[in-house]
Amino acid sequence: MAEKTTLVSPSEELAEAGREFYRRGWVLGTSGNFSALLTRKPLRVCVTASGLEKGKLDETNFLELDDNAAVLQGFGKPSAETLIHLTIYRFLPRARSILHTHSVWGTILSDHFFEQGAIKIDGYEMLKGLAGVKTHEHTERVPIVENSQDYVALAQVIESVVRENPGIHGIYLRRHGLYTWGESVSEAKRHIEIFEFLFEVLGRQLKF
Repeated sequence: MAEKTTLVSPSEELAEAGREFYRRGWVLGTSGNFSALLTRKPLRVCVTASGLEKGKLDETNFLELDDNAAVLQGFGKPSAETLIHLTIYRFLPRARSILHTHSVWGTILSDHFFEQGAIKIDGYEMLKGLAGVKTHEHTERVPIVENSQDYVALAQVIESVVRENPGIHGIYLRRHGLYTWGESVSEAKRHIEIFEFLFEVLGRQLKF
């Protein structure tokens, strides 16, 4: 008799990622937010409700939103940063999940490299964990954007960065956190793990 396949919902996958990231110190307090694309036409996304401790997430802690960030299902309110998620989905057709973390190493590097415009990483085998990267000789640029509480304006800046930097796998808000994405929750999760490993390597190499 064939075994039954258990389907895992996007909210369950995101909750599991949130608990793991919290355990590893990448979304402490109530920081970070996670989303998955449900449908593109019309645009519908599943996103974490605001103000939740990510180490205790479960599938009930997510909202379904439309393309105007209006809540269609769920309880709570969406983060103001939801506008950034929606912008990335609109302009990166292959993005189906977006994860946002706040790590110590990434925050330090985003400040250190801000004047250069990006965190540049090259020559590491772990780069091959990023989608489409086939060799350690790859150079990955993570553009750094000045943080702002004006999320409408910030979303417009993110749109410009995405348009002007085809092939990037993430964006860093200075002194704030990393946004990365993937064609699935698992791919986006892998990208977070790759970036966080490389940020720590770079930070230790620079002897911060």
